[in-house]
Amino acid sequence: MEIFYHHIYEYQKGVRNLILHSTSRENLNLVRNKLTAEKIAFLIYPLGKEKINIFFGDPECIAVIKKIGKISLTDYTPEEDFILGIMLGYDRRKQCSRYLQMKQEHKKVSVHTA
Repeated sequence: MEIFYHHIYEYQKGVRNLILHSTSRENLNLVRNKLTAEKIAFLIYPLGKEKINIFFGDPECIAVIKKIGKISLTDYTPEEDFILGIMLGYDRRKQCSRYLQMKQEHKKVSVHTA
């Protein structure tokens, strides 16, 4: 949970606008209570049977995640994945490369299934 608390610190200091933190389901109540107490917007999704993904940060960022509306990150389109990566503060150039690679792979799948 040390990393979770560090993520809160980074958010409160303005280092990040959005955080994605994965943890054990057994930490659910602790996470929910801490974020509520700190008045930080959050969204929690299941990650398999034993883990959860917690998005937290600026309300506008959480609203975007809600609008995307997909529980599993593997269901994100290349565009949604790109947006999420940028919002999480990932390297922009690497996100561009990742997006182009995902689009190329998606194109190959589309060609083979058509």
